Amino acid sequence: MINELISPIVHVVDDDAAVRRFLRGLIRTVDLEVETFDSAQSFLDGYIEGTPGCVLLDIRMPGMSGLELQKIMAARDISLPIIFLTGHGDVQIAVGAMKSGAFDFIEKPFRNDILLDVVQKAVRTGLDADMSRAEKVAIDNLILGLTERERQVMDMVVDGDTNRVIAQKFDISERTVENHRASVMNKMEANSLADLVKMLIRGEPI
Repeated sequence: MINELISPIVHVVDDDAAVRRFLRGLIRTVDLEVETFDSAQSFLDGYIEGTPGCVLLDIRMPGMSGLELQKIMAARDISLPIIFLTGHGDVQIAVGAMKSGAFDFIEKPFRNDILLDVVQKAVRTGLDADMSRAEKVAIDNLILGLTERERQVMDMVVDGDTNRVIAQKFDISERTVENHRASVMNKMEANSLADLVKMLIRGEPI
């Protein structure tokens, strides 16, 4: 589950100190917290797991490049949206990075309003994804609380099978099926069959 008390942070990763200072000041004008890092490795060393936000990442840096950092983040399941800062000659590279999951790229020199708009969209996207993952975990935990028979009955109920069909399938009485259904609704905290179906859809892998 995500901690709703944690404010999103824009992580600026750039080896140019002047760029880092400028971006820190600019992004703070839209009331977002900013942390800056002078290298990809310093970001990996300083990032606190689970902190929401996004990464504003220079595509070319000494040592570990932005693209290499993107691969490491994916391998470590750091799911922050990545916005690449690119020079004119790096556009094709940035497009390839987007195909690998980056959120967007911005060419230098950039317009301040465009950068701020992309950053705010990336932060919202990241928060929405965190909420979806948290909701899926919560639903999965509810399902784990079901007995095997309750899970079987639930699967048939959401497939549209009647109590009679379910009773015949498991050689039990319809009254027993009704009891299982009531238990499923209670344990899954669902107020209706429609609620239950929606929950199971949201609980499917992202």
